[in-house]
Amino acid sequence: MKKTICIILTVAVIMVACLGCMAGCNQDDGNTIKLIEVTHSVFYAPLYVAIDGGYFEEEGLSIQLSNGGGADKCMTSIIAGQSDIGLMGPEAAIYIANEGRKDYPVIFAQLTKKDGSFLMARKPNPNFSWSDLAGKNVIGGRKGGVPAMALEYAIKKAGLVDGKDYTLNFDVQYDLIGAAFEGGTGDYCTMFEPSASAMQSAGKGYIVASVGEQAGDMPYTAFMATSSYMKKHADKVEKFTRALIKAMDFVNTHTAQEIAKVLAPSFIGTSEEALTTAIQAYKDIDAYSTTPIMKEEDLNLLQDIIIESGIMTEKVAFSKIFDGTVAQKILNE
Repeated sequence: MKKTICIILTVAVIMVACLGCMAGCNQDDGNTIKLIEVTHSVFYAPLYVAIDGGYFEEEGLSIQLSNGGGADKCMTSIIAGQSDIGLMGPEAAIYIANEGRKDYPVIFAQLTKKDGSFLMARKPNPNFSWSDLAGKNVIGGRKGGVPAMALEYAIKKAGLVDGKDYTLNFDVQYDLIGAAFEGGTGDYCTMFEPSASAMQSAGKGYIVASVGEQAGDMPYTAFMATSSYMKKHADKVEKFTRALIKAMDFVNTHTAQEIAKVLAPSFIGTSEEALTTAIQAYKDIDAYSTTPIMKEEDLNLLQDIIIESGIMTEKVAFSKIFDGTVAQKILNE
C-alpha cells in the first residue's frame, strides 16, 4: 500500500511539475502567497479569520486561496511549485520525508488538534454508541489519509476491527463522500462542518458523534512548505505565521457568534446562524489549537496510528517534520 501511494504521488508530481515549470512556478510574486487548503471548512476558522479579519493584510500579504480537495492533491501542488503553502494533514509531509526526498515539505504551524469530522447516520440516533457500527459499512475517505485513519482509530477504541466487525469503505474520493452517501452508498459517513449540519438540515443524514472527541488529540491539520521555499521566503513565512497567531488568539478568546461574523465572507451562502453552530461544535470538542507549536508526543501518536494501519513501517524524526523556530520567535516577542 505504501508503494502504491508513493507511485501515485510521484506520477502526479512529475505531471504537475512539468506544467508548473513551463508557467514559471518558482518566480517570486511579491507579497502574494499561493495557499492551498485540503478542504473548505469552518474547522479551519483561524485561517479565515486571518483572511477576512485583515490580519494577513496588516502584514502586507495577499492570500491566493485554492481548494485541493484532498491532502494528496495539495501535496502534489506544493512539491510542483504551483502552491507556496499547504494546509493539510501532517501525514502528507511524513510520507514524502520517509521517501528520502531532499526538498521535502516542513510543517511550521499546527492549526487543529483533533479530527474535525462528524459521523453521519441515515436516521437520528440520540443514543448512538460506537458499537452500533458493528456489521455496518462506513465511508472512510482515502486510504492513507488522516480522516480515514483517525476514524479507524476512533472505532477501534470502541473494540471494533475493520474487515472483521465492520467495513471501512476507502473507495469514495474525499470530496465526493457527501454525494456518495446521499446517493445510497454506506450506512454511515463522516462530514466536516458546515457540510454536516447542512446535510442534517436537508434530512439527508444525521450527526450522531464526533470522531475527534472519540479519537482524542492528534496534530490533525497544519501549514507546511518546502524547505527551499521557507529558506528563500523566510520573511513571508514569518509574516504569515504572525498573522495566523493573531487569528488563533481571536478564535480562542471570542464566542462562536463573534467568529462567525468575521469569517462570513469566506462562506457565502451559509447563514451566520449555521456558521455559529458549526464553530461552536468545534469549540465544544476543543478542536482548535491554542498554539502553532506541535507537540512531539502528538506527532508520535499520529505516526503510531499510521504504522498500525499498515501504510508505513518507520517513523520520521519530529525534528525533520516540524520546525517551530519562526512560531516560537513570534510567541516570545
